[in-house]
Amino acid sequence: MTYEWRGWREAAETALYGQRGFYRGAEGPAGHFRTSVHASPLFAAAVAELLTGTAGRLGTDTVDLVDVGAGRGELLTGVLAALRDRPVGRDVTVRAYAVELAPRPPGLDPDIEWCSAPPRGTRGLLFANEWLDNVPTDIAEVDEDGVARYVLVRAADGAERLGDPVDGADARWLDRWWPLSRPGERAEIGRPRDEAWARAVASLEEGEAVAVDYAHVRGARPPFGTLTGFRAGREVRPVPDGSCDLTSHVALDACASAAGGAAELLDQRAALRELGVSGDRPPLSRASADPAGYVRALASAGEAAELTARGGLGDFGWLRHRVTSGSAA
Repeated sequence: MTYEWRGWREAAETALYGQRGFYRGAEGPAGHFRTSVHASPLFAAAVAELLTGTAGRLGTDTVDLVDVGAGRGELLTGVLAALRDRPVGRDVTVRAYAVELAPRPPGLDPDIEWCSAPPRGTRGLLFANEWLDNVPTDIAEVDEDGVARYVLVRAADGAERLGDPVDGADARWLDRWWPLSRPGERAEIGRPRDEAWARAVASLEEGEAVAVDYAHVRGARPPFGTLTGFRAGREVRPVPDGSCDLTSHVALDACASAAGGAAELLDQRAALRELGVSGDRPPLSRASADPAGYVRALASAGEAAELTARGGLGDFGWLRHRVTSGSAA
């Protein structure tokens, strides 16, 4: 453990992805927090629907699915299972890629290729669910003289102090995307996320790229930032010692601009409804005609309601990019 003062980006990079980092743990992310993937198989089924729609637009029955920030491969496993359960006549052949820094988990479907970075030249769907929030960023805070300074942190106990003034590309990012003015105001400097997302989109030759995360947009940024920690399903104080997840909401509008091209930003509630996921209860008349089917439909509606709930998973932002042949860098 170190008592050295470092910027939050460097400290979080080591705490999350270093040799003894949080994401190297055997339990994986699912052991500490619940994402849409873990909430219901309906989420994977919706991604499968998006994938088949993308294949249809590309005019192919062989399509790539790239899961960025794949955890232990739960989403890919769910999507492949959902595709196997589809009616005859809607089949697609999927080349599945899991992009993750942690080692490949035992027992994963051998047809899923494990990668440390998105493969270039893919045609299909690139999907990043709660990935960008774990791309570490530096943090800025305005001092008493109105100067935005880098926040330094001590890994041993999470203590903070202010460092040098923010300058260069980071200062330009703040000016454009998250202006700070009052003493005590804080911001996560999202430039590394912009660059990471632009690289991910550029790896796709043709198809659609989707980033899903808790998000905010310019004009509605939280005045004191959103950095927090999670451990064993509970929110905890963010300490970059490898014992907890470190996460903050994403400026998805800045990511959209960095990647360029045609982009759409909507919430998960709207995105999932487009893909057939609704929290509407089945008609009560079905209870007498088909009791077992009614119970199954009711359970499914409950899961869909959680995925689309206001104040919860339904508030996630979906950033969708259409990539046409020749448009990727």
